[in-house]
Amino acid sequence: MRGRGSHEVATGRRRTPLPTQPFLHVMSKQEDLRAIPPVGLALKHLEDAGVLKDRPRPIVARAVRAVLERERLAMLAGAGHYAGSPEEIRAAILEVVKRDAAVAAMRKLIPVINATGIVVHTNLGRAPLSEAAIASLSEVARGYSNLEYDLAAGARGKRDDLVRDMLCEISGAADALVVNNNAAAVLLALDTLAKGREAIVSRGELIEIGGSFRLPDVFERSGARMVAVGTTNRTRRSDYEGAIRSATAAILTAHWSNYAIVGFVERVALADLVELGARYRIPVIHDLGSGLLVESSTLGIGGEMTLAESVSAGVAVSTVSGDKLLGGPQSGILVGRADEISRMRRNPLARALRPGKLTLAALEATLSHYLWGDAGESVPVLRMITAPLASLEERSAAMARALVERVGDRAEIVPAVLDGLVGGGAAPERRIESRGLEITPRSRSAGAVAAGMLASSPPVVVRTRESKVLIDLRTVPPEEDCAVVDAVVEALKSE
Repeated sequence: MRGRGSHEVATGRRRTPLPTQPFLHVMSKQEDLRAIPPVGLALKHLEDAGVLKDRPRPIVARAVRAVLERERLAMLAGAGHYAGSPEEIRAAILEVVKRDAAVAAMRKLIPVINATGIVVHTNLGRAPLSEAAIASLSEVARGYSNLEYDLAAGARGKRDDLVRDMLCEISGAADALVVNNNAAAVLLALDTLAKGREAIVSRGELIEIGGSFRLPDVFERSGARMVAVGTTNRTRRSDYEGAIRSATAAILTAHWSNYAIVGFVERVALADLVELGARYRIPVIHDLGSGLLVESSTLGIGGEMTLAESVSAGVAVSTVSGDKLLGGPQSGILVGRADEISRMRRNPLARALRPGKLTLAALEATLSHYLWGDAGESVPVLRMITAPLASLEERSAAMARALVERVGDRAEIVPAVLDGLVGGGAAPERRIESRGLEITPRSRSAGAVAAGMLASSPPVVVRTRESKVLIDLRTVPPEEDCAVVDAVVEALKSE
């Protein structure tokens, strides 16, 4: 006989009572699922909120479906965080859709305000371009250009010639070549000089850069066989010399671009590697990385080698990034001896790695600043690094007063002494004393305020430390101060 409040399930000859409680739980979950709004209703909600006016409807609909599916799966997994009637749950989900789908459907590449104090910020696009570079890029993009046309000869030309003389003049090298980034420059150098043979590198220089991209991977793709010598923290000249044999085609030394090793450390000086390479007739490739073209002492970051210093040391090839301390567009620059660069230019891989007209236009304009002698004032990266503390203090005090007046009851807001960074891939661990704001929210977490600032227009990226939001003005152009203040106000008001 069936017991009231239970069901039976047949299992062979027996009938086992099945309690109804799990079934009732599923029904409750199904009620929650019915509260999830249909896509059409969610789109109508966004349309009423004005979200669709500046975003393509198909992209918004795609983002809406993704958010609703995420909420559905969370409910099925028992991780739903909504309470109340189905109508209240639906209203709450619609607000989540409005927040998350709107952000997901935004134009993917948009300007942001960098208030982190990290000057060369890889995640935020590295070096901002100078006004002259932007103008040159825009002018070339608007129509046709002489990218590969020699106007003097009235015949086909070479894009390599557009910036080669400028790079040779600045670096002192005999020849120069531009590719699309520094990893490509190292790849091309190894493929040209050591493919099918061996290249020696210190274990302490087997770097990994963004996206888990590692120097050994570059070796593998180039066809060169990597011979690692020494240890992580200590590599001597004898380690290099002991690895040289008939199959050795190159010595590679790489800049510590994203890290620093301190303590019990030993590295071989570049001049010693060049002398060793000359003795055995082995070219030295110097992956310099940062692209510094001015004396590091003028930036207050002494110890960073310039491209000209690398060339004068006698290496066969020096490679740098165009969008780090050089302050230009993403690109990889190779300078060095004429024979080696000429071989790289003839390598079929060079065509696959070559830059386009927009990169070359911006790079030419950036290099012009160095040749005219106004790079310190015109190149944003250099200008940020050398910004006087007095001007940053004045701006932070003015912003603090404005914020206290508008939201003083919601947070403690004070000018602060901060430490910025030159940034990864340029001068690791080089800290720059800076000034900005320290904000301690009274009713929200620092993380919630930082997230709220990311939802502003334009988004403002900040750092947090414990319960405080840190806004470093070294990387914020003065004309963006008001936008930062507005973003803070909105983030603090959003409860």
